[in-house]
Amino acid sequence: LPALPGGVVVARYLPATAGLEVGGDWYDVIRLPSGRAALVIGDVQGHSAGAATIMGQMRTAIRAYAAEGHPPDVVVSHANRLLVDMETDLFATCCYAELDMEEGNAWFVRAGHPPPLLRHPDGRTEQIPVEGGPPLGVTPDAEFVLTPLGLDPGDALMLLTDGLVETSELPLEEGMRRMGELLSRADPANPARAADELLGDLDRRRDDVALLLLRYDGMRVKPARASSTVWRLPDAVMHARRFTLRTLRSWGVEEEADEVLLVVSELVTNAVVHTQGPVNLDLTLAGDRLRVAVSDASPRSPAKPTSLDWEATGGRGLLLVEAMSASWGSVPISGGKQVWGEVALSPREPVASDAGGAA
Repeated sequence: LPALPGGVVVARYLPATAGLEVGGDWYDVIRLPSGRAALVIGDVQGHSAGAATIMGQMRTAIRAYAAEGHPPDVVVSHANRLLVDMETDLFATCCYAELDMEEGNAWFVRAGHPPPLLRHPDGRTEQIPVEGGPPLGVTPDAEFVLTPLGLDPGDALMLLTDGLVETSELPLEEGMRRMGELLSRADPANPARAADELLGDLDRRRDDVALLLLRYDGMRVKPARASSTVWRLPDAVMHARRFTLRTLRSWGVEEEADEVLLVVSELVTNAVVHTQGPVNLDLTLAGDRLRVAVSDASPRSPAKPTSLDWEATGGRGLLLVEAMSASWGSVPISGGKQVWGEVALSPREPVASDAGGAA
């Protein structure tokens, strides 16, 4: 699972021991821009290779819709319509949560799935009252309602599948109550051990079991952000560099300014020359990384050249970005794409999160 700023997340999955030992439960943790993350857990009906195949398709589709920047209700709606269009007899349930790891805000969507559980730092545990929609794949025009929630540092959030709380002898309501008691006694200081304890004794399982457990810690120092619109003028790159240099000075970033300015120049040049429509420049200072992100209206991902001769006058932009950045990449966003590069910084005193601002 990806490391999340301001929290620790662990997952557990056990297939049913009766039958093929393959099923349709899945989970996922998706890092999103601006300090956000998505937690997903779901269950495709049945315990067969067909259920596992549908599960893989749904997991991939939800990850793609989330990466495009859609809100949680739209992500789940798109996944529902996709499953309907597959014309399969199988349906799926799902619980999707998008978290703002900086502010502690969360938004939940539930499609025929058990509700998530929340453990407070004092041990109190409650079911989050997420309004439920129908399972995925039942009706193409189903509506899925967003439920907001505020998280406090020390809270533990648990998403699970019904195999953990429901059997032929145990009703779902009683199983959820028992799981709440187990979560109340668990120690979130060690999420991995807590997840193992929550699984309990499940030697013989007639259903798959999956769970996600997130301990929300909050962020002591929030990232500083600044953004600017790049106007399509002959001196667009110069204005972007000036904006970047002012922002870096206000953040106290001086030693790596040349590397950052070079990354800004190349990314802005590529966007202005090779795309149409609006272009935006976003700078984010988080710990020892400074992230440069340029968004444009073209969905086409940039391609790094495979070979260049010495007389070529262009084509080296992405090679320079790669050389100057600790990491770089491109992600689809609603209406286009975002190309980003992260420059590693030397240790420094943290700056206030409201430094820079928007321009």
